[in-house]
Amino acid sequence: MVAGSIRLSEVVRGLSHALDVTEGEPPGHAVRTCLIGMRLAQELGLDAQSRSDLFYALLLKDAGCSANSARMAALFGADDHIAKRTSKRVDWAGKLPAFMWSVRTVAPRGSLRARTERLRAIKDEGEVTRSLMQARCDRGAEIALLIGLTEATAEAIRALDEHWDGRGQPRALRGEEIPLLGRIVCLAQTLEIFHAAGGVRAAWGVARRRSGRWFDPSLVAALRGCLRDLEVESDVSDWEPEDRLLEADDARLECIATAFAGVVDAKSPWTYRHSDRASVIAAGVAAALGADASTLDDLRRAAMLHDIGKLAVSNRILDKPGPLTEAEFAKVREHPLVTAEILGRVPGLRHLAPLASTHHERLDGHGYPHGLTGADLDMPMRVLAVADVFEAVTSERPYRAAMSAEQALRILRAEAPARLDAEVVAALTALVGRRGETAGDAVRAEAVLGRVGEPR
Repeated sequence: MVAGSIRLSEVVRGLSHALDVTEGEPPGHAVRTCLIGMRLAQELGLDAQSRSDLFYALLLKDAGCSANSARMAALFGADDHIAKRTSKRVDWAGKLPAFMWSVRTVAPRGSLRARTERLRAIKDEGEVTRSLMQARCDRGAEIALLIGLTEATAEAIRALDEHWDGRGQPRALRGEEIPLLGRIVCLAQTLEIFHAAGGVRAAWGVARRRSGRWFDPSLVAALRGCLRDLEVESDVSDWEPEDRLLEADDARLECIATAFAGVVDAKSPWTYRHSDRASVIAAGVAAALGADASTLDDLRRAAMLHDIGKLAVSNRILDKPGPLTEAEFAKVREHPLVTAEILGRVPGLRHLAPLASTHHERLDGHGYPHGLTGADLDMPMRVLAVADVFEAVTSERPYRAAMSAEQALRILRAEAPARLDAEVVAALTALVGRRGETAGDAVRAEAVLGRVGEPR
């Protein structure tokens, strides 16, 4: 690899933090899972290509995780992060453990009647649940292929939740029907969760109890040679086969930004393609303002990833049909901080963190999360803010209908120059076209862009 180039493993390692927060797992879950899986691969003597395929499957095992967040939150009437996290800590393939987990999880603040109705709905939607798992697995595999990884990596991700006894999801594969790399990923993920909670003894205990049911017995037997190494800290990049190092060149970074924009937008059915459209709008406006090619590239990618922090926000908030409480909106206000935290971990993208995380800042200092003012916000930041608002208000949300482009432009002009940049709004207006103003638009402006009603 050329000196100074960016290793794909370092980019994926940084972005795996976004997948951890989506699953409700602590930071580093995917990285620690990768360390466990690669140590097991070494014990098994897998060849370099298989270890390379496995390495990326382990880091990206949850790439499809946002695909079922909204439905899980709606079905259980609970925070999707909590439901996802707790589900990994029970033997959900067993009827009694699955039922007891459901009882503990559904509608945590609901009445007995409401919780009972939720449980009935879950029982009646078994096939829906399976289809959601299928969507999650298929989407994860698609993302792996989108960023140029192998079919073997994609198939391992697709088989993440298949179990040795055929009682896994979504295809009920059995035994050696499950790809070997998928069997390793399934085992490594569970080992990481139980090791984090109770150390080597807990990890070995769950592996032994589920051997022959969840896990390939031969893999569990191989664990004996590497269990003690689970306590040893190491850099996950050291486990990528040296003769299979992959580079994240500019074209691949573009694919990665596109792929993770899809992860973000899949979190809620109300934000389908929001990141992609905001990116197109921002790039078009910036080009009209004379931005150079480098600035356009940065702005386009920042727009694709500006809402990656929303992966840490529950769908109970994102998809709420009514006004948010102050506590809920406080949680929403945190998402730009999470965006900055995630992008700050990613070589090749970390320089975008300041730009991507300022899309809710306003020129008058009444934006969030930092209350920056016009003196702090450069032109790309101002463009992204306008593009984000325009795309949001012209799209349907659970709490309001979509507005026309003409209505949205009226709103933006009402916000300039006090809160939004007048030159940017004018450039967008020129691109979209002008129509007559109505009295109703002023009312909508106050409702949509007021501090409490800021687009989610």
